[in-house]
Amino acid sequence: MSNKKAIGKRSRTRRKFKRKVREKTTVNEILKTVELNDVVQINVNSSVHAGLPHSRAQGKTGVVIGFQGKCPIIQIKDGNKPKKIITQNVHLKVLKQIPKVEKNE
Repeated sequence: MSNKKAIGKRSRTRRKFKRKVREKTTVNEILKTVELNDVVQINVNSSVHAGLPHSRAQGKTGVVIGFQGKCPIIQIKDGNKPKKIITQNVHLKVLKQIPKVEKNE
């Protein structure tokens, strides 16, 4: 046996992914939708393991630039470098919705 500590995807996230005692994931949170060009914040919901973004992205704000299946692709800036994160809607909080412009001719 070696004395090496395992460093996985969820290592060192005990406090970062902690939830309140009575905080439950509702159906409305699972079914919420985001639109293209919405400004969203990544808030990891640790009770839903599917589509879990990396802990480094927790609290970052970005813009929805597209979709891969049902999952939105969010572009964030990590320092000066733009990065794309694919995650589920449960892990997102919509900060600003861009209204759609309807053309009346």
